[in-house]
Amino acid sequence: MVCYMETHEYLNKIGIIKAGDNSEDSAKRFPDGAQYRFEVPGIQNPGAMEGLIEALDEYEVMVHRVTQTKGIMLLTDQEIIEMTDISRDARIELFLSVGPRAPYDTSASAKTKEGARIGYRLRGYENLTYAIEDVKRAVQLGVRGIVIYDEGLLWVLGKMREEGELPHNMHLKVSAHCGHGNPASAKLLEFIGADSFNPVRDLQISMLAALRKSIDISLDIHTENPKSSGGFIRHYEAPEIIRKAGPVYLKTGGSVATHHGYNTTRKEAGERARQVLLVQNMVNRFYPEALISKKGVNDLAIPE
Repeated sequence: MVCYMETHEYLNKIGIIKAGDNSEDSAKRFPDGAQYRFEVPGIQNPGAMEGLIEALDEYEVMVHRVTQTKGIMLLTDQEIIEMTDISRDARIELFLSVGPRAPYDTSASAKTKEGARIGYRLRGYENLTYAIEDVKRAVQLGVRGIVIYDEGLLWVLGKMREEGELPHNMHLKVSAHCGHGNPASAKLLEFIGADSFNPVRDLQISMLAALRKSIDISLDIHTENPKSSGGFIRHYEAPEIIRKAGPVYLKTGGSVATHHGYNTTRKEAGERARQVLLVQNMVNRFYPEALISKKGVNDLAIPE
């Protein structure tokens, strides 16, 4: 039998703890004491956001966070203001994503099969500058949640927040497109400023449990995915994900899209709300005692 005891002991010493298939339930919680929240991704414009809010009321379900994934730079000031107004009125977090990224600039490598490993990261000093300016513009318009695709940018924004260059209540969320999926990476991201971490989409529950043991920030877990990232659906796993990995944002509605950055229509935004209802029903059936955050709790990154 192969024994990695010495390595395991060292990892435990530095806070990276192995979680087995039968690991205990997570005792960690959001600041309000809840175990889970809902996030709907891919809401790219005010019209889609209005359609989502209307459908949430129709289905009588609650969403705590909405994420836009095409990039701040692809929204006009008026569109951002409209989205912040809708979000503020609905008492929902609004996260906008950083616009500059490798596939948007002149990189030929990023568009090749092998070069795609760069993901949505930043190339060069100027693109780092552009990304910071993208964030500063969103902040000036009231946004308090940012989706980040580059670890270096995360570190810079974390330093800016620490030094008062960005609001202290700014929330920084690391995207699954950064490609992280192990506890050491999770601890690093938490250390350099992440408030919320979206690991790669296909981690087994024991893997998610190991992440949870190693960090305190929320995990954002896809309960479903577009075809471009596998198309798999994890509705039945949602209750166990909450048990083992809470506090979690159940990231729901992705199967409506065909790819990342998909332009969700107003009607399709309503379909994403319906997917939230399906997951909520699954949680109610198999883990009814699970605690969900109430609308508008104090620690949410609601626009100002």
